[in-house]
Amino acid sequence: MIVATAGHIDHGKTMLVKTLTGVDTDRLPEEKARGISIDLGFAYWALAHGGLIGFVDVPGHERFIHNMLAGVCGIDFALLAVAADDGVMPQTVEHLQILSLLGIRRGVVAITKIDRVDPARVAQVQTEVHALLAGTSLADIALLPLSAVTGAGIDTLRQTLMAAAEGYAERYRDGQHFRLAIDRAFSVAGSGTIVTGTVFNGEVRPGDRLMVSPKGVPVRVRGIQIRGNAAERAQAGDRCALNLAAIDVAAVARGDWVLAEAIHAPSQRMDVRFTLLATERAALAHWTPVHLHLATADVMARVAIRGSGALAPGTSARVQLITDGPVAALNGDRFILRDRSAGRTLGGGAVIDPLAEAQRRALPAWLAALELVTPEAALAELLPIPDQVIDCARFELVFNLTAARAASMYQSSAAVILGRAQRVAIARAGAGAIQDRVLARLGDFHRAQAQAPGIDIAALRKGLAHWLPADAFSFLLRGLAEARQVEVQGTTVRLPGHDATSNAADEEMWRAVLPALLARRFAAPTLAELARDLGLNERTLRDFLQRKSKTGEVMRVAADLFYPKATLATLAANAALVARSASKGLFSAAQYRDATGIGRTRAIKILEFFDTLGITQRIGDTRKMHKNFEPILGAAKPALAAAPAAGNDVRTGRKS
Repeated sequence: MIVATAGHIDHGKTMLVKTLTGVDTDRLPEEKARGISIDLGFAYWALAHGGLIGFVDVPGHERFIHNMLAGVCGIDFALLAVAADDGVMPQTVEHLQILSLLGIRRGVVAITKIDRVDPARVAQVQTEVHALLAGTSLADIALLPLSAVTGAGIDTLRQTLMAAAEGYAERYRDGQHFRLAIDRAFSVAGSGTIVTGTVFNGEVRPGDRLMVSPKGVPVRVRGIQIRGNAAERAQAGDRCALNLAAIDVAAVARGDWVLAEAIHAPSQRMDVRFTLLATERAALAHWTPVHLHLATADVMARVAIRGSGALAPGTSARVQLITDGPVAALNGDRFILRDRSAGRTLGGGAVIDPLAEAQRRALPAWLAALELVTPEAALAELLPIPDQVIDCARFELVFNLTAARAASMYQSSAAVILGRAQRVAIARAGAGAIQDRVLARLGDFHRAQAQAPGIDIAALRKGLAHWLPADAFSFLLRGLAEARQVEVQGTTVRLPGHDATSNAADEEMWRAVLPALLARRFAAPTLAELARDLGLNERTLRDFLQRKSKTGEVMRVAADLFYPKATLATLAANAALVARSASKGLFSAAQYRDATGIGRTRAIKILEFFDTLGITQRIGDTRKMHKNFEPILGAAKPALAAAPAAGNDVRTGRKS
């Protein structure tokens, strides 16, 4: 359990930590000289049952509030100190506001220095603190009067902290990538760069490869220490030190993260839920410059407010933060906004979408879902939205989900995942509805345009599901094709068995064309020759043969050359026979020409067509059989050309 102190300067925070742990957290010479805390201090208390309480001691001076903010990020428990002699002071109020804005709900108030005042004063301060706590996230925490000097009440504080530690539930780490917010970076001779901080998510082990974000520097974890001792892992909720390889100490600093590469996604625009403190005297205007404190980072930003352009004191709204430089954040991360001069706290809230788009493109339903407590709840909210998809990569990044957890979540929900290059999720019922509409549209199309081979896939998507990415739509079609409900050929899709030439006019043309193609056997006529011989318009004939080729009965060997499929099967059988009789199975175009009795140019065109089908494979000036032709063209036996008589040319039958 990680405990952070809070409270006004000189209210005894550091003394309390020293009393509990024996560690003086004021480590800097300047702190020793001035007697005040300037930067964060750290100490540990090992409990008898084996637990560990880590303390982050924060400075109480208003000039060092940025250090205080870096210390209270990612804590589990607050130890608010209020001196009995001073009572509630300005930093008591501001520190409590910050703790409440960060959503800290567990803690205790130590009414310190009771040895300096009478009981009546202690009671008066308790009343003041109770009133101050009212309406905050820490309204119900206990108040413990004590003195670090006399020891009065210290045992009660110890018992309170131990009980809180025993009842502390470890932070969820399974199914999340690792993140650590860096609060210190330094170099150790012989070890190199060391960073310390709080682990927000996941776990880390020596040897893990990570990223320093938002800078984008890859690193490797050499070693891990917890409380000064080597550790085999650190997990969510731990404070630890990481020895990093492949990075110089000058390249990393407080405000950076060490995290898994999968969640390295720097951004300069975030959708957030922001609450302006009720104590503010004026509304917050659109485009107000602010200090953004997120985890250990402090960056300048602007507040973009939709609608009225202003936010009244005490109210909450979705706004956008546009930062001067890139920041690393995830859904649910808490933040604090302070004014431009860093003189006062304005309010705070939580990140909704760290990868926000410009406001004019923001989707209210998406943001509303992302504000729900869990990714499971968000997914359940988003899936039923019509004509929308969930970008899986973005969803998993925003919620810091590992691939395994995301897959399990999708499987247990009503989602179906579509696409490979860009995975999207839609409702299973929605996917089924789109597929039903595809089948209905194809049926209508075939009835209206029987001579068309099918519908262009891009046009079909535009008409039925324009909001669905092309890759995802192809996934749906692939599912229908695997179920033999559609046939996809190139860029078109049709219903199984649809024959674009199944009409009286085309059937009459086929009765004329097929015999003409078969009559010339291996030397099928060109398109122009066939049109001339049959007295047909060449363009009309070309369109018919193109459509007929979709049925597979005829195949286009070259731009102006079509062959019946059965004839091509015989020609392929001839090639196989020639290969069997050739040395090492390699045969030339000339050998194939002589065996089939067709000209060299025609023989080459046929062999090149076989190459595209994978039946033959060209190797230099020769070819070999590469694949069984029968599954592609059908069974056939070779039918070689008759051996020419002496002096005859098998291609023309004339005397040579």
